[in-house]
Amino acid sequence: MAVNEKKQVSEPSSKGLGKFFKEIKAETKRITWPPKNETKKSTIIVLFFCAISAIMIGLMDYGFQGLYKLIFTK
Repeated sequence: MAVNEKKQVSEPSSKGLGKFFKEIKAETKRITWPPKNETKKSTIIVLFFCAISAIMIGLMDYGFQGLYKLIFTK
């Protein structure tokens, strides 16, 4: 038979919180950031595709608006 044991959860102490932030600092030091030129290229690509998407959605909206007027208004 298994015995269910309740674990007591205590409020986080300042030591626990300090340890948490120290671990965060250690983890952020391990991050490898991409080079500046690669970041620029990626940003330009994302902005380009956002612009293309906005243009396509705008054209579709314009087309559907015209289709709506053609069908429902005479």
